[in-house]
Amino acid sequence: MSADDDADVPSPRVPRGRGGRRRQEILDVAAAAFATRGYHGASLAEIADEVGISAPAILHHFRTKEGLLTALLHARDAEDADDGDGGPARASSRPQGLAYLDHLVETVARNVERPGITQLYAVLSAESVTDGHPAQQWFRDRYVGLRALVERALEEALERGEVPAGTDVEQSAAAIVAVMDGLQVQWLLDPDQVDMVAVTRRTIDALLAALVAPPAARP
Repeated sequence: MSADDDADVPSPRVPRGRGGRRRQEILDVAAAAFATRGYHGASLAEIADEVGISAPAILHHFRTKEGLLTALLHARDAEDADDGDGGPARASSRPQGLAYLDHLVETVARNVERPGITQLYAVLSAESVTDGHPAQQWFRDRYVGLRALVERALEEALERGEVPAGTDVEQSAAAIVAVMDGLQVQWLLDPDQVDMVAVTRRTIDALLAALVAPPAARP
């Protein structure tokens, strides 16, 4: 990952002043390290060396390596809230019904412009399935929340008559979230060959077309 990519990894809002700037610098370097080497592969010593401080100095700000990771995950939450994906508390500010699926495609387009964030998320989410990973619960909760947002949008679409009665909103939501995450990995591995925005749009359109197709037309 290039230096330009590193610059777009998320950073939480930190206090102003020298201590806040140092904390911000540690977070930026740690985010790039976790994105390229994973949580277990990146050491505090390496992060400290790149920042130009000692490992104990990092612990002064975050106490533990796990605390550093937690700060980065909170940054992701804050960024999602700014984008209007902050969960039920921000439900009134997000698009309703099928318009929310268009919003998801716009989110994918933003992710193309911030590969560092996308890579950090992809690496940590994959790592989190391993036993004892400190981010496991965070990602479990995040997927529950993401599916719930899409489910709610599809329920709104049902209420508006935008999709047929009987649509399985839970399975449809899980499929949409799975496609978005899977495409991130493919795109990170081969960005010149995988058009993440176009494929997301095509997949959502295909899902909606299948929902409205008469039963006899379905395989």
